[in-house]
Amino acid sequence: MIGRLNHIAIAVPDLAKASALYRDTMGAKVSAPVPQPAHGVTVVFVELPNTKIELLHPLGEKSPIANFLTRNADGGIHHVCYEVEDIYQARDHLKAQGARVLGDGEPKIGAHDKPVLFLHPKDFNGTLIEIEQA
Repeated sequence: MIGRLNHIAIAVPDLAKASALYRDTMGAKVSAPVPQPAHGVTVVFVELPNTKIELLHPLGEKSPIANFLTRNADGGIHHVCYEVEDIYQARDHLKAQGARVLGDGEPKIGAHDKPVLFLHPKDFNGTLIEIEQA
């Protein structure tokens, strides 16, 4: 069921500084900031040969990233995203296995314009998991 690693999302307190770190220090291809008002974040996409890194920064007062950064002032890994072929089949399988799907259980369109769901970190060794339809 689980497919390839799509991305690792890192919450950052300073998006420009984090972008420069990946672009200038590490030599990665880094996008311009992309506001995602529906998700309460601004995202910078870091392209790697085998996956992507998403740098997440709060956008708006209700941003879920703001709470994360309150607890982790220096930032840190927020979630890991895996691809699945069929998000509904994956959701139903995961729920049958006891995994908790966050929100109302219905896929939302994510930052890559594909359906996504998030799974409770307590069910996955303390890691917030995002599944994205490939």
